[in-house]
Amino acid sequence: MKDYCFKIFNLKTSQQFFLLLMFFLIQSCEEDLTKINQNKKTNFASQVIYNGNIIQRDSGIVKVNFKAPLIEKYELIDSPYIEAKKGIYLEFFDKKSKDPGKIWAKYAKYNEKKDFYFAKGRVKVITTEGQTFVMETINWDKRNKKMYTKDTVFVSDKDGNILVGSHGMIAKDDFTEYTFFNNSGSFNSTNLPATSK
Repeated sequence: MKDYCFKIFNLKTSQQFFLLLMFFLIQSCEEDLTKINQNKKTNFASQVIYNGNIIQRDSGIVKVNFKAPLIEKYELIDSPYIEAKKGIYLEFFDKKSKDPGKIWAKYAKYNEKKDFYFAKGRVKVITTEGQTFVMETINWDKRNKKMYTKDTVFVSDKDGNILVGSHGMIAKDDFTEYTFFNNSGSFNSTNLPATSK
């Protein structure tokens, strides 16, 4: 009888040992998979659009017409973004003007989480009022409706007035208000208001 009990005890012990061994093997495999997945590259374009033309409408009215030869979306990372490495052309429409505003840049990037745009490479903006802004880079904080740059900004209008902001500017994103830093320029004297005596 003792011999029989001893065999049952050994059987239970071997089962426990086997289960314990399986647990450690599974843990080991999970750790190995984690190490493998850490080394996997996830910063690659999950979507690619060639010769993209994206039109945004509101109640059937075109608000934005965006064109880019190459648009790449990176969404498998912690901070997803969209990149246009070969440049952009954008038209934005306003109810106040029949002519759209326009933006050109050689490169652009959009951070989805922050709702933040960045453009560089001879950035040119023509507002719906016909003012032209030229700079090397521009940042657009869409949430706060603010555009800014620390680069030199050259501004001209239809009347031939020229303004230079040597240390950048901050502007509302519709360019109705803007502030230049360390500015200079030349203005057509016929358009300046008369001074009272």
